[in-house]
Amino acid sequence: MSDDERLPQPATADIDLVTVLHALGDPVRMTLLLSYADGGEHSCDPRGLGLDHLHKSTVSHHMRVLREAGVTTTRVAGRNRFVSLRRTDLDTRFPGLLDALLTASATPAPQKPVGP
Repeated sequence: MSDDERLPQPATADIDLVTVLHALGDPVRMTLLLSYADGGEHSCDPRGLGLDHLHKSTVSHHMRVLREAGVTTTRVAGRNRFVSLRRTDLDTRFPGLLDALLTASATPAPQKPVGP
């Protein structure tokens, strides 16, 4: 693989809603989504993503799930990998989905009543 290639990912038309929702159903992957929502490219270093409590291979697994679902894209530059959100592709396939997910994740969950 030469510099600045992309790892395999589905074409925009092949991104499946159930697969995307399944990928985002994990709290670690939602944390990654929130990090990637800034529109920039991010290294795969768990410390830079606020996931330094997880093993690097675990974070790599979560990144692969997101990429294979079509949520992110990964650019390879030499020995480095840089991940970014496929916002345009996701907005094309599922208008408003990302905005709804990001808004919902920023809103605290309602408290359940205590007692009878």
